[in-house]
Amino acid sequence: MSETLEHDPIMETDFIKEMVKQMRALDSYGTYDGWTVERILSPYIVTKEMRRQIPVIGDPDEETLSRVKAFYNGISALIEKECGLMAVPMVNLSHEGFGRALITVGKLVVMDRTVRDIHRYGYDSYSKMKDEADKYLSVALGLIGKYPEVAGL
Repeated sequence: MSETLEHDPIMETDFIKEMVKQMRALDSYGTYDGWTVERILSPYIVTKEMRRQIPVIGDPDEETLSRVKAFYNGISALIEKECGLMAVPMVNLSHEGFGRALITVGKLVVMDRTVRDIHRYGYDSYSKMKDEADKYLSVALGLIGKYPEVAGL
């Protein structure tokens, strides 16, 4: 592993820590025990060259689907941590790799995203993954602040 990655401040953020928790939750056999944060989260990093090599024919594999769900579970956990209300992620994907990801708080939909090309799901870097999650978190918390009576139902 690279020394620069191990000391990268992004690895100490709440989002990255939550994503490690989510990925460890998927690891029922303890395979990730002893692994570094970078190694656990490495499946989320998919460069443009790697994307070109991934075929979009056939059903998305279960590991990819689990990573997609873990990402939105992580965002939901951070929403709960920030506002104290239960956030529920819902990911509905077709066998072709298209669908929708929602996060609700009470009766309020705080995130609604159409997802596609799940076969090629990933981010260019940890920073880009965190930026996307921060964007969703910020919008969600803004909506909860604007409509607290709906979020509290």
